Amino acid sequence: MAEKYPINIWINEERHEKLSKVGLADITEDVLAGMKVLRLYCTAKQKDQLLKLYSMAKYDSATTKTIELLPAEVKDKMFDLVIERKRLNVIEEFLKRVR
Repeated sequence: MAEKYPINIWINEERHEKLSKVGLADITEDVLAGMKVLRLYCTAKQKDQLLKLYSMAKYDSATTKTIELLPAEVKDKMFDLVIERKRLNVIEEFLKRVR
C-alpha cells in the first residue's frame, strides 16, 4: 500500500457543526483536551505538489509525519471542499482548482 501523508485541520465548534450536517462528524479525532482534528491524506505526488505550490509548507519527517505550515486559507479551502463533496478524499480536486 502506498504511503499516505496527513494534513491536520483543527476542528472548532463551527466546523464540527458543518461536519455533522454532512454526516462526517464522527471522523474527527480527539487529540488534545477535547480539541479535535480532521486528517486529510495525500499521496507522495500530491505532497510534493503542495510543497512546491506553498513554499512555506514543510513535511515533518522527523516527528509527526504530517504536512505542516500550509496557509490557513489553504486549509480553509480544503475543509470547504470536504463539506461540499461530503468526503475526505479531496486533495486531487483541490490541486486541480489551484493550478
